[in-house]
Amino acid sequence: MTRFTLAMAVLIGLGRGVLGALEQCGQAQYDTANYVCWENQFLCPVTAGEGLSYCNGACYSKFMYTCNNNILTLLPSAESAFTLTVSNPALPQLHDKPVTAQGLRLWLGGETKSYCPSVVDPNCPPGNVTSIVAGGYGGAGMNTMVPGGQQVYLTPDWNLGYTQAHSAYMPSGSTSTGFAAYQGGGFINLNGNGWGWVACPPRASGPAGPEWTLFGRNSTNAESLNYCTPINLKVTPYPSQWAAAWQYT
Repeated sequence: MTRFTLAMAVLIGLGRGVLGALEQCGQAQYDTANYVCWENQFLCPVTAGEGLSYCNGACYSKFMYTCNNNILTLLPSAESAFTLTVSNPALPQLHDKPVTAQGLRLWLGGETKSYCPSVVDPNCPPGNVTSIVAGGYGGAGMNTMVPGGQQVYLTPDWNLGYTQAHSAYMPSGSTSTGFAAYQGGGFINLNGNGWGWVACPPRASGPAGPEWTLFGRNSTNAESLNYCTPINLKVTPYPSQWAAAWQYT
C-alpha cells in the first residue's frame, strides 16, 4: 500500500536512467512504461506489466485488495478450489497461460500431467487441468483425490512445487505456508522476504524442462533470477465441486 508523490516518481525515473514516452500528470511528467496516472494527479508504479490501482492516497494491487468508498480492504479469501493463470500484459507469450502441474513442479504453460489407477476407473477425475485448494494457516494443496493429498510448497530456492502422492517429503529448507488466494484476485506469496512471483524462460543453465519455470523471488535469489520476468498469478474458481485429478505426477 505504498504511497507515491509526483516528485518521487520523477526522481525514481531519472535515477533508473531510462525514460520512455513522457506524459503529464498534474504538474509532473512521468514515464508511461513505469507509471500510471490516476485522476490526473496521482502516480502509481507499473509492476508485473500492470499499473497499480489507486485508492485514497495509496497504490494497491488488484490481485490482493479492493477499494470501496475510498476504503482499501483485502479481497475475500478463496474458499473453494481454483486454477491459476499468468498475468503480465507485457509478456504476451505467457499472459493468460495456465499454471500446470508436471514433474512435481508448477510450470507456466504446457500440459498438466496426472495419474489415476485402473481400480478407480470409471470414476477417475478429468486430470487435464491443474487445480489448487487453499488450506488453513497459509498452506495450500493440490485439488486431488489421492489419500493424504499433495501439499504445495516452495523448494529451498523458492521454486513452486508439490509433494509426491503418498508422501509428505519436502527437501530440508522448504516452505509450506505463507500462501494466500483471493476471490477475484491472485495467489500471493506472503512469506516475509518475498518479492512476488517471476517467470523464468527455459535455458541450459536453469531448471530442466521445456516450459517457463515459476519461482518466488526474494532477497537471496533475486540476483540468480535476474533473467526472469515479474508476473502475477490470477485466481479463477475451478468449475466443479469434485477433485480435478486423482494425483498429479
